[in-house]
Amino acid sequence: MTKLSSHITALFIVVALVCAFVPVFSVEEAEAKSLWNTCLVKITPKCALNIIWVVFGNGTLYESCCHDLVQEGKVCHDTLIKYIADRPSLIGRETQYLKKRDDLWSHCVSVSKTA
Repeated sequence: MTKLSSHITALFIVVALVCAFVPVFSVEEAEAKSLWNTCLVKITPKCALNIIWVVFGNGTLYESCCHDLVQEGKVCHDTLIKYIADRPSLIGRETQYLKKRDDLWSHCVSVSKTA
């Protein structure tokens, strides 16, 4: 009887965990789809990769990508970079990336105004 009780308890815990985490995963998936549909379609893949490399690596910005970035909009830019920075493998460095994101935005706005 004790063995059956422990199996039922373990099953209950697994079901509770699955019920708790499945909605979280579906929200992230819905958020990613929304970002793709509303933001990433406004920027060329070349520029998207260049911007990601500038923020998360040591890449050099192609000035031509500033126009795409400004056209994409600040909300999309901020949201996409934050979405990537929040990945578990990047935990602990979010502040650094968000500063680079903001610096890049300011630079591109100033370049776009002079063009």
